[in-house]
Amino acid sequence: MQRQLKVDIFPHIFPQPFFERMKGIAAGNPALAASIKRWLNIPVLWDLDARLRMMRGFKDYKQVLTLSLPAIEFLAGPEESPALAKLANDGMAEIVATHPDQFPAFVASLPMNNVPAALAEMERAIRRLGAKGIQVFTNVNGRPLDDPEFYPIFERCVKTFDLPIWLHPVRTSKFSDYATESKSKYEIWWLFGWPYETSVCMARMVFSGMLQKLPDMKVITHHLGAMAPFFDERIGLGMDQMGARTVDEDYGALLKRLGKRPLDYFKMFYGDTSVNGSAPAIRCGLDFFGPDRVLFGTDCPFDPEGGPTFIRESIRAIDSLKLSDSVRNKVYYGNAMRMLQMKLALSPGGRDAPKRRRK
Repeated sequence: MQRQLKVDIFPHIFPQPFFERMKGIAAGNPALAASIKRWLNIPVLWDLDARLRMMRGFKDYKQVLTLSLPAIEFLAGPEESPALAKLANDGMAEIVATHPDQFPAFVASLPMNNVPAALAEMERAIRRLGAKGIQVFTNVNGRPLDDPEFYPIFERCVKTFDLPIWLHPVRTSKFSDYATESKSKYEIWWLFGWPYETSVCMARMVFSGMLQKLPDMKVITHHLGAMAPFFDERIGLGMDQMGARTVDEDYGALLKRLGKRPLDYFKMFYGDTSVNGSAPAIRCGLDFFGPDRVLFGTDCPFDPEGGPTFIRESIRAIDSLKLSDSVRNKVYYGNAMRMLQMKLALSPGGRDAPKRRRK
């Protein structure tokens, strides 16, 4: 098979200065301290040299960097969170500037619990540091993203910059599975809770009219659209009857105001291939979103080996689908380069020089 450029759009990292600051915060935060204990066993997450060594095992492979959980707004209140976002974005920009062959771009982190500061940091990170979009989480300390207070953030990203929004699930064991219990057991909050959380967030964006107001919004859902591709006709035929099950809200009128089928709005999202190397799941996502809305992503380094497994298995799964050259190129890098307004070219020697398109 000919050489294939691969741009991973959903790997996670902690820039070293940001990671050190989190260690300080953890002194008064038992939940964060427990997470850091786990992260110390994943050097690829915070040790750049370890990440570079790991990446050398994959030919023609690059990463668009995203900050790992926890969300900035989880770590600090609205007065302190802007400085944390700045520290994270400065660290990301430095990594990209120092190693452009391996990391052609990064995604900006925002202090979502301080909307004016989030807007200012978006401007700074994109215009001055070169960020190629923003990352948000499926709730802001329990508040839904369709809360009107957050709308200016999405509007600015879409109308001013025309750049993507990375959507990462977030919930903890405090989200109980049953009303009679105080917490979720057996890590179900992560196993099934995160896909549910992402799907709920997508639905809220659809039914609140966000996609109607911002039809050019490009939201990249982590884990390939979560539940939506598998439940395509549950969304389709099911939500065509929206309002039939409800007596205290006029959802039938809402359905008419949307202007088109809810299923059509769900198909406006994008998805990454981060499904732990499941070829059937990737096939399902491609069938649902179409080849122009699926991007190569791995969730590196949160696999049993601490880095390479999800990369290796995602590549194996994609290649096993026997996609046409055109579709494979779109998934591996073409869709990402179009959305990030960039160009990348394979050089004869195997090193890939980033070429940024001027806006």
